[in-house]
Amino acid sequence: MDSLRHQVRELDDELLKLRSTAGTEQNAVQMERSTQQQLVNRVKALESENAAFREDMLLFERLIPAAGDEASIRLESFRVAPDGPQRFRYRVLLAFQPARQVPEFRGRLQFLAVFSLGGKQQELLIPAKRENTSEFQVEVRHFLRKEGSFELPAGAKLQSVEARVFQGDTLKAKRLAQL
Repeated sequence: MDSLRHQVRELDDELLKLRSTAGTEQNAVQMERSTQQQLVNRVKALESENAAFREDMLLFERLIPAAGDEASIRLESFRVAPDGPQRFRYRVLLAFQPARQVPEFRGRLQFLAVFSLGGKQQELLIPAKRENTSEFQVEVRHFLRKEGSFELPAGAKLQSVEARVFQGDTLKAKRLAQL
């Protein structure tokens, strides 16, 4: 009987040690998984940040003036994003390379939204009339960021948006949006 009691105590002690070891190993595995997940999330965040930096670097490389004395206007970084069921926000950066005789650019901005409605492709010109262009008039010395929004008719599905820059009636630059 004493021998069996002694053996039960030894087995209980061994069970206690094994349980504590198993608990420690489970905690270690959980900590390792948690750390691994945090590292994966951090890597994703860094990759996203790196992509944004690359995009910014490419933008600034494009903004470096090209050789020559001719003034030029460019549309850079044009984006359109949903801002409601039928509402969209746009954001565009205009870059002007001045010349000695032309220190600034004066013109107007126009958008052409192509959408489908009821199975038909339709277009929306923004601003609709040339007379209503006061907020779309631009004066650029080097850079100008313009932001705004527009709405499509109910049930319309946006397909593309093109930004255009005019000087008088002459098209100087255009760019399709990144949707």
